[in-house]
Amino acid sequence: QVQLVESGGGLVQAGGSLRLSCAASGRTFSNYAMGWFRQAPGKVREFVAAIRLSGISTYYADSVKGRFTISRDNARNTMYLQMNSLKPEDTAVYSCAAGLPPSIETASGYVYWGQGTQVTVSS
Repeated sequence: QVQLVESGGGLVQAGGSLRLSCAASGRTFSNYAMGWFRQAPGKVREFVAAIRLSGISTYYADSVKGRFTISRDNARNTMYLQMNSLKPEDTAVYSCAAGLPPSIETASGYVYWGQGTQVTVSS
């Protein structure tokens, strides 16, 4: 089992920045690929970013490319999502996930999920 706890969400004005953290405990963190997904009210959950075991390969949704940066610190069992130039359309509950998904962008491939943290961007 892997337990995931997100933090760092909050209310920010458009153009601002936030850094989300995902702290893992339980099984070896470095054994898993990690991802961030988000879900806005009335919308389906969507892929945001993911990072491979080594932390070298990263993947981003087109909507956040160039604004968000995913990283991981395997020694600290923590993953991060630095979010810059935030837009109102980034408002959602952001959840982190861990697993060995066949497709890094597909939520169903992740086994472990956090509870989520709310990000609200005001215009």
